[in-house]
Amino acid sequence: MHLWKGYGEARMRMTLRLAPALALIIGLSGCVASLRSPQIADLRDNPARYQRHSVSIDGVVTTAWSIPFVPYNLYKVDDGTGEVTVVGRGQRTPSRGAHVRVRGRVDDIGVLGGQAIGLHIQEQDLRLKR
Repeated sequence: MHLWKGYGEARMRMTLRLAPALALIIGLSGCVASLRSPQIADLRDNPARYQRHSVSIDGVVTTAWSIPFVPYNLYKVDDGTGEVTVVGRGQRTPSRGAHVRVRGRVDDIGVLGGQAIGLHIQEQDLRLKR
């Protein structure tokens, strides 16, 4: 019977050694997920944190513009916390009211007095949601 007692103690020691590493992995994965899928208010309030990082946002297209024969299109997406402009190079511009998921790189034109001017997302991928 004492063999099983030693086995249980060894298992307990191994579990106690692995617990901090597991907690660290879970914590870091949560941080990475929050950087990749922020709310638009987070982008607006902390632009330096997301500058030149790829993020994904979900929301509704509020306005959209495209010019024939020009390879760019612009549209605004609102996720309920705010609105951000998306600069697309795709051939399709989502229509007003469309539910979209946009992945792209956060950028701005400049910073004046600590405030980002021209904050936008450069579209890398666009998915229309149903």
